[in-house]
Amino acid sequence: MPAAPLPVDLDLRLVRYFVAVADHLNFGRAATALYVPQPSLSRQIRTLEQELGARLFDRTTQGTQLSAAGEVFLPLARELLRAADEAAARARAVALPRQITIGYTTGIIVTLAVQDLRRRNPDADVRTLHLAWNEPRPALLDRSVDAVGARLPFPTDRLHVTVLYDEPRVLLVSRDHRLAGRQSVTFDDIAGEPVPREPDPTWSAFWRVDPRPDGKPAPDGPLVDALEDKSELIASGQAVAVVSAGLRGDSLRPDLTTVALEGVERSHVVLATRRGDRSRLVAAFRAAAQCHLPGPNGSAIATQSFA
Repeated sequence: MPAAPLPVDLDLRLVRYFVAVADHLNFGRAATALYVPQPSLSRQIRTLEQELGARLFDRTTQGTQLSAAGEVFLPLARELLRAADEAAARARAVALPRQITIGYTTGIIVTLAVQDLRRRNPDADVRTLHLAWNEPRPALLDRSVDAVGARLPFPTDRLHVTVLYDEPRVLLVSRDHRLAGRQSVTFDDIAGEPVPREPDPTWSAFWRVDPRPDGKPAPDGPLVDALEDKSELIASGQAVAVVSAGLRGDSLRPDLTTVALEGVERSHVVLATRRGDRSRLVAAFRAAAQCHLPGPNGSAIATQSFA
């Protein structure tokens, strides 16, 4: 019976060098990016190849290309480096919870919770950062922020999400729109009104209420990304939109207003953090948010958590 191969004790520095060369497919450019001499980089790659027992690059007169073994190794090497960075970041966060960045999206007020966190942790560096509607999850995963107050829906894999309170969804129209000033409207009232589309299909379907409760599709409006562009379309009378009651029309711009919309489920305002984050400051802010983030009536309502 053949002996099992000995485990390879990979040097992460060599793995990073390999990924840099694979990204540039040029030893000179990779050496410049890594701030190492090119001959040294070549020696390091040969050392890694010897450790693996496989040639990772084919060097020809046409340039440098990944070998078959290199093609297989590259995605695994990237995942290895990502896992190592994540492990180091988690250890630092638990050992030295000195800084936290709180993200929030438009219309979600985190001030009282942030003030409470600062009062209870006077030595901590507590920062805040406004995020666009589609930035909460990416900002958490790339560690631009450590916690985010945001509105669902967005992908929650790799996140821990606590629902803080619900908000009604309302109709956003221009002040001279035929429905402005009504106490409430139904979907029949806006059956022919175009509604702007968003780049993210899940977000777009939820906020366009597409399909409508009767199963009919929502009328298509222009594709927009920024809230400001959507507001301009609505103010000029080209569309209407369904938004959270937390985004009052006059808070966006004075020529917009909102009207209660009947027959639509409420939206969820949540606090999202990275799943498995054991930072003391993150836990403290989650508790502060559940106490102090105000719901539509000015009170905080902690309803549920899920990972």
